[in-house]
Amino acid sequence: MDGQGDRLKLLGAFGSPFALRVKLALSFKGLSYEYLEEKDLHNNKSELLLKSNPVHKKVPVLIHDGKPVCESMVIVQYLDEAFAGVGPSLLLSDPHERAVARFWAAYIDEKLFSSWMMVFRGKTDEEKAEGKKQSFAVTATLEGALQECSQGRPFFGGDSVGYVDVALGGFVAWVYAVEKLYGLKVFDAAKTPLLAAWLERFGALDASKAVMPDIEKLVELARMMRQAHAAAAAAAAQGN
Repeated sequence: MDGQGDRLKLLGAFGSPFALRVKLALSFKGLSYEYLEEKDLHNNKSELLLKSNPVHKKVPVLIHDGKPVCESMVIVQYLDEAFAGVGPSLLLSDPHERAVARFWAAYIDEKLFSSWMMVFRGKTDEEKAEGKKQSFAVTATLEGALQECSQGRPFFGGDSVGYVDVALGGFVAWVYAVEKLYGLKVFDAAKTPLLAAWLERFGALDASKAVMPDIEKLVELARMMRQAHAAAAAAAAQGN
């Protein structure tokens, strides 16, 4: 580690795939930091979070020398630029390759996360089935993206982990949790062999293992969130 812990603080929350992205970037870069966990993002957000991210009031927030940076992939890019020369570079130097990486990172946020939310929060079996259908369509597209970006090498970034690997890496623990919760094998070796191999490879890296959350605790959190969401939906229906 580089001794930057007094300069870097990360506001996060257990189970947040977006906070995990930043932890992964910090881990791969070899940067030390102070981690401050938000215990209750629904009813009791810290004053530091509200002050640091007054627009969205969400984690993650990176605080560098007292200055906040918000949004997970903005933070990942910031770390790569602010600490250039420290650890591996996550974004490639070629402008086109950087643009392609940003495109796929945005695709992951827009498509993968939303399809999972349909499975998680779907009110009917039809909505949940549509979420599963969309999840498989998204992973099929990402299989092609991995083939294109990696050019036969281990990661989206080539021989080493890059920007898109970190973007998708934030969801690695949830891939396993979703399988346990719903029996939904998102990265199926029979359908998406490259992604299935990537999942194993990425998860086996020391820098990944150092920050990955416990899967059983994540499953329990998801069950609690699902129950809370169902109770809120029932209360809203009664109110109508």
